Amino acid sequence: MNEYRLEVRITPRAGLLDPQGKAIQNALRSLDFETVRDVRVGRLLRLQLAAESDVDARAKAEDMCRRLLANPVTEDFDIRLDGGI
Repeated sequence: MNEYRLEVRITPRAGLLDPQGKAIQNALRSLDFETVRDVRVGRLLRLQLAAESDVDARAKAEDMCRRLLANPVTEDFDIRLDGGI
């Protein structure tokens, strides 16, 4: 088994309301950052896990996202593999 580092970015689905993002956008505008057109707030998770290969590491992370880390109804996720360590 090899050790892998992955980054998982979880964001609200496009078209869905993002109250945190809207609050930040409004606050930025009140601070005279008028050029900000949209803000979306998500989460970044950094995982280190043992796996047989890059493909296995990514598959494990996808399973984690589908089962626990992301809400499949309202959120999308993107996985970036940093490689074996």
